[in-house]
Amino acid sequence: MLKSVKSRAEEQFAATQKKDKEARAEKETEQKKKMAHVAGLRALRLAKEAADLKAAE
Repeated sequence: MLKSVKSRAEEQFAATQKKDKEARAEKETEQKKKMAHVAGLRALRLAKEAADLKAAE
């Protein structure tokens, strides 16, 4: 009986670890998407500012 309780606890721990790992991977993916989006917006803004400066000359 003791062994079954221990193995069940280990299974629950492994399942929790797996969920945590998956959640971290999903969060990291979302962060990368957001960083890429922000980088694109920044590039557009800088290109517009450069064009505006060139047009003002």
